[in-house]
Amino acid sequence: MTYHQRTARQLQLLLLPCVLLVGALVVYPALYSIYLSLTNASLVGVAATHPRFVGTRNYVRLFADGGFWNSLAVTFWFVLGSAVIGQFVLGLAAAVLLRRPLRFKHLINSIILLPNAVPEVVAGFIWISMLAGGDHATLNRLLGALGIPPVRWLQDFPLAMIIVVNTWRGIASAMILMTAGLSAVPGEIREAARIDGASPRQVFRFITLPLIMPTIFLYMLVSTVTTISIFGFIYALTRGGPGNATEIIGIYIYNQSFTAFQLGYGSAVAVVTLILSLAIGLVYVRALKVEV
Repeated sequence: MTYHQRTARQLQLLLLPCVLLVGALVVYPALYSIYLSLTNASLVGVAATHPRFVGTRNYVRLFADGGFWNSLAVTFWFVLGSAVIGQFVLGLAAAVLLRRPLRFKHLINSIILLPNAVPEVVAGFIWISMLAGGDHATLNRLLGALGIPPVRWLQDFPLAMIIVVNTWRGIASAMILMTAGLSAVPGEIREAARIDGASPRQVFRFITLPLIMPTIFLYMLVSTVTTISIFGFIYALTRGGPGNATEIIGIYIYNQSFTAFQLGYGSAVAVVTLILSLAIGLVYVRALKVEV
């Protein structure tokens, strides 16, 4: 073998475990879900042991199902409010502020990073104790000290609350990625703009922001796809209720597959969700090719 052939063979061997893991944990489950979506597979009854092929019947039912469209709308507002707006805006603001010399900077960094150290189910139960109705919930006790009557946060404002909680949990990731993007902006360019008379706001708007646009779109891609697939955090917090107010697409798939025992129909919803995630990913990938 030549040197290049040996190097290529070594790289293939190094990538083999990763390829096998991706195939076993991503590709095979996706293909099996597509197969299940074309059957009447169930967890109970005859279809549990002898599922039969039904073609696109599950997909026809899906697009006529009001519950699916409701979960899709809830997921859209949840992703828009928490990932695209909340986490991005607060994460970018934190990254900009923490690049300046501040007292207790390391303490503030630790506070922002702390939510990522808490398991999502544990974080869900922590927020339940804070947002529960009645006089003994943490937030209502604080309001009571100000003379404000208790509020049923998870019953009266369920979608807003899960947006707030997920924003709290994702600020750290946004801050880390935005900090990396800001660090890559050459300081000489900003200094030249200041010498030419640009204000700090103009430097940020016309110099810094366009230069970190690839980082912003990369964050949007990762954040949007991961937020669409959230399940445990919201299930621990509201279980999709009250009613269907917080039934995001992941909880809807779980309810159809393991509560209603309709694996075939739940798999069809999962396949459509996968297609939507891939479409969103392609949009962001094209947007990553921005020119400054």
